[in-house]
Amino acid sequence: MSEADGDHKRRASLSPQRRPPRLAAGRARALGLPTRGTTNANRLRRVDRWLLATQVPRLRDSARPLVVDLGYGSSAVTTLELAARLGAEVAGLEVVGLEIDPARVAAVAADRDPPRVDFRVGGFELAGLQPVLVRAFNVLRQYDEESAGRAWDTMRAALGPGGLVVEGTCDEWGRRSAWVALDADGPLTLTLSTRVADISTPSDLAERLPKALIHHNVPGQPVHEFLRAFDAGWAAAAGLTTFGPRQRWVAAVESLAAQGWPLVGSTRRWRHGEVTVRWPAVAPV
Repeated sequence: MSEADGDHKRRASLSPQRRPPRLAAGRARALGLPTRGTTNANRLRRVDRWLLATQVPRLRDSARPLVVDLGYGSSAVTTLELAARLGAEVAGLEVVGLEIDPARVAAVAADRDPPRVDFRVGGFELAGLQPVLVRAFNVLRQYDEESAGRAWDTMRAALGPGGLVVEGTCDEWGRRSAWVALDADGPLTLTLSTRVADISTPSDLAERLPKALIHHNVPGQPVHEFLRAFDAGWAAAAGLTTFGPRQRWVAAVESLAAQGWPLVGSTRRWRHGEVTVRWPAVAPV
């Protein structure tokens, strides 16, 4: 069966309610649906700080340090912020912002200024690029779990050698975030990040879990057990509230590590209201 025949059968298998609208001429290869497009300056600062702390060596080691920001919305502010933050650490960095809506691309391309940032029409297929790093934030909230999984597969298949996809979601102000890091073989880690003063318990972040996990936050599933253990550690560290919410967060994360949860990263990341756990420990069963 040819690739075209396979695509035809996949489209035919979608119900009328789930079948995406037919794309206009010139957009046939751009896979996905437009997002609402809303964003705010600094909304993605938490994931950007994580990228700076963990992914700069990956970019520096690449012959072509190409980064794709997928689905930047009606404003390119967060794409420009990403370019500025990473560009200060990576010589020769290239950043391409992709949007499936040509009108959004035309609007930002008309007045673009930074020469190392390009804007193009594209979706989960990444416009034929082979980036080292993909940041895909707030682009899969409107999809069901199965469709989101296919989007993961499409993005992973388009990566360059040693590439990484960082897919996640955050609230409007970027104070509550969660993201998954994936390479060509599949998911690697789940990261939760928050302004700790704004939460009552760590499980408040459950509303930001990726599509692959959000419907599995029920008893008997690993991600539910992870959040339950996190809440228990948070409760046990209530006495540290006097010293500030960050101290309480760090103590709760230390309790997770003591219980054997496979955490990644140093206590320095924890102090930023962040915790990263290896994917197999929270993956649905």
